[in-house]
Amino acid sequence: MNIDKENLPDSRGYFGEFGGMYVPETLMAALTELIEAYRIARKDDAFINEFRKELNEYAGRPTRLYYAKSLTETLGGAQIYLKREDLLHTGAHKINNVLGQAILAKRLGKTRIIAETGAGQHGVATATVCARLGLECVIYMGEEDMRRQAPNVYRMRLCGAKVEAVTSGQRTLKDAVNEAMRDWVASSRHTHYILGSALGCHPFPMMVRDFHRVIGEEAHKQFIDQVGRLPDEMVACVGGGSNAIGFFFEFLDKPEIRLVGVEAGGREITQGNHAARIAGGRLGILQGCKTVILQDEHGQIDPTHSVSAGLDYAAIGPEHAYYEKLGRVEYAYATDDEALNAFKSLSKAEGIIPALESSHGLAYTIRRAKELSADKLICCNLSGRGDKDVQEAARVMGETV
Repeated sequence: MNIDKENLPDSRGYFGEFGGMYVPETLMAALTELIEAYRIARKDDAFINEFRKELNEYAGRPTRLYYAKSLTETLGGAQIYLKREDLLHTGAHKINNVLGQAILAKRLGKTRIIAETGAGQHGVATATVCARLGLECVIYMGEEDMRRQAPNVYRMRLCGAKVEAVTSGQRTLKDAVNEAMRDWVASSRHTHYILGSALGCHPFPMMVRDFHRVIGEEAHKQFIDQVGRLPDEMVACVGGGSNAIGFFFEFLDKPEIRLVGVEAGGREITQGNHAARIAGGRLGILQGCKTVILQDEHGQIDPTHSVSAGLDYAAIGPEHAYYEKLGRVEYAYATDDEALNAFKSLSKAEGIIPALESSHGLAYTIRRAKELSADKLICCNLSGRGDKDVQEAARVMGETV
C-alpha cells in the first residue's frame, strides 16, 4: 500500500473524502492566516529549533521505551513494550501539540489562548504552557468532566487559567468544543484556539499530527537501538486520535507492522452506551470536518459514554477515518470493564498507573499479547498517567480511596 504521507492532507485539508473546513464564514480569515503561518513555520529552522528545544528542556523528551517484563511474564505471550508518554511534564502526550501551537500563536501576535478539554490533560498542558509563555488562558470543560477530573481543574487554575464550566448538552467534551468555537468566532483577532486532538477543521488535524510525530520517530529509533528490530504490532487508544496518529505516522509505510487504534466500547455497542465511532458510526460533519460520527439516521449526534472522559466524544479524527477506509490501520474497542481491569493490571504488575484513556489501548494489548507467541513484540503507547483517574476509578469500581 502506497501512502503519500508527506502530501496528506491535500491543499483543501482532505484525507481522501474526510476532513475539510466546515466552519462559519467569520472564522475563514483566522483560518487562512493560520494555514499560511503554519506553512511558513513548518519549514522555518528557527521555529523548528525552538519547538524541539521546548520539547526537550521543558516537556522532558525523549520519553522512554519501557519493556514491561512483569506484565509480559504474567500473561505468558508476546513481549510488551510501553512508549512512556506518561512521563512527560503535565503527565501526558498533550504537551507536544500545545507547545507547537502556542509558539505558533506567539509568532502570529496572539495574546490570548483558548482550549477545550475532556480528561483535563490537554487543559493542564495548555494552562502550563501559557504560564510559561505569558499568555492569557481560558479552558472550556464540560461540567460532568469537571466532576470526573477535579484534580486537573485545580491544576489548571493553579497555573493561572480560567476554567469555564460548560452546562449544555451532555456537559462533556463535544459541548466544550462547541463553547470554545463560539468564543473563537467572537475573538479570533487576538485569540488562538489550541485544539487538543487530531480533529476539527483544517489545518488542525495536520498540525496536531505533525506536533505529535515525535512519538513515533522516537519509538522507531528506540526499538532499533534497544531491541535491534521494530515491533510486530503497535497499539494506541483513540478518541479524536492525537496520540495514536503521532505514534503510527512513522510506521505507515511499513505494512509488516500491524497498527491498531482502540476506541471506547463503554458499557456495550448500543446507542448512547459507547464512543466507538468505527464500530457504530457513519459519515457526517461535526465541529468543522467530515468524518465518521456517532449519529442517528436523521443526522442528530448520539449521546456517548466512556469511563474515560478523554475518549467520550462522537467523532474520530479524519486522518484515522481515512486510514481505516484504506485498511492500513485497524480499529478495535475496549469496554469500560476491560479498561478498568487493565488499569489495575498494569498498576499491580509494573507499579505504573495508566490513564483510563491509555488503559483502553492497554486492555487490547493484554488481550492480543495472550494470542501471540513469545517471539512477537507489541508496543502500546502509554499516552498518559492515571493520577487524575484514581478517585473516579475507585468510585466506579465501588472501592474506597
